[in-house]
Amino acid sequence: MTVSELAAVQGFEAVTLPDGERKIGGVYIGDLLSWVMGRAKADDAWITIMSNINVAAVAALADVACVILAEGVELDGTVKETAESKGINVLTAHMPAYETAMALASRL
Repeated sequence: MTVSELAAVQGFEAVTLPDGERKIGGVYIGDLLSWVMGRAKADDAWITIMSNINVAAVAALADVACVILAEGVELDGTVKETAESKGINVLTAHMPAYETAMALASRL
């Protein structure tokens, strides 16, 4: 499944989609950024409630396919611009992280 295809699924919404054709290969859930850097795999969809500027840096470093902000978390304008400029796909979901992961896993 591509990030654009996921963004079209009910319950998910695109925030930034500079590389929407990127394929999602797995899922990683975590909010401790140092753990995400060491454990998320390239092409994972990273589910988090973190929305600060460091999320864009960690997403780029870990080379994830997208960041999914669970529980309706939103990015402020500066973080959104940074994610877009770094080519980071960001989606939002109003579901809790577990439900977000289950909705995604059923489609992979």
